[in-house]
Amino acid sequence: MKKITALMLAFVLVFGLTACGSEKAADTTAETGTVEETERTKLTVGFDAEFPPYGYMDDNGEYVGFDLDLAQEVCNRRGWELVKQPIDWDAKDMELSSGSIDCIWNGFTINGREDDYTWSVPYVDNSQVFVVAADSGIATKADLAGKTVGVQKDSSALAALEDEENQENLDLAASFANLTQYADYNTAFMDLEAGAIDALAIDIGVANYQLSSRNGAYVLLGNNDPNEYLATEQYAIGFLKGNDALKDQVEETLLEMVEDGTFAEIAEKYADFGLVDSVCLGK
Repeated sequence: MKKITALMLAFVLVFGLTACGSEKAADTTAETGTVEETERTKLTVGFDAEFPPYGYMDDNGEYVGFDLDLAQEVCNRRGWELVKQPIDWDAKDMELSSGSIDCIWNGFTINGREDDYTWSVPYVDNSQVFVVAADSGIATKADLAGKTVGVQKDSSALAALEDEENQENLDLAASFANLTQYADYNTAFMDLEAGAIDALAIDIGVANYQLSSRNGAYVLLGNNDPNEYLATEQYAIGFLKGNDALKDQVEETLLEMVEDGTFAEIAEKYADFGLVDSVCLGK
């Protein structure tokens, strides 16, 4: 009887371990640091829910955006469930390393982070710009001297202003009376409207989205003159370092979407935000 009981317990233990393992989408190999994909059924995408047009909440309370549409199409073709996971942008690395999310797909900048993640091919050429009130009298970057400028924490715009290899940007930042950091751009725009800050450093796609609803009250510094841009960069999908298996699967499907025209069709939905001109994949 004891032998039978022991055998049954052993069977349950082995079965339980096997069942638990089948639910995992990825395992990290200690010797190599690589991540091996196993029986994936869903893709959990981490994104900033206040970063239009890439990821944001619409008037119906639904999470939408260019990147989320791309992710949904990839999942449809792969037979995966898409899980849209809003994250605190400051905590994105912790979310990725803990396995809470499978990738960061939300206007995520490669530049300056090349060795920190496993990257897909870049798919958007983006620029960092300044937004000011149309009647502010601020026409060039030089006019920002002595002004209070806003920027999102851990953003590409902040990285550009703190880039130790770009003396021009360092001098520009040093000329500000104050550089105020915000957790999200919606709060920053409220302060811009209230006059608490004089300008806002921001991604051009997000800027165009915000300006489209403000009836000409705010403009891009320099009126789209690239000489007045803060920086240029490229967006890609960021995966945990070493997770080439998942990156390859997502990238393969993304390139299929470029080939059959679906990628361009999705970009066209966000033409008012300049995405058609900004996308670089397939051009």
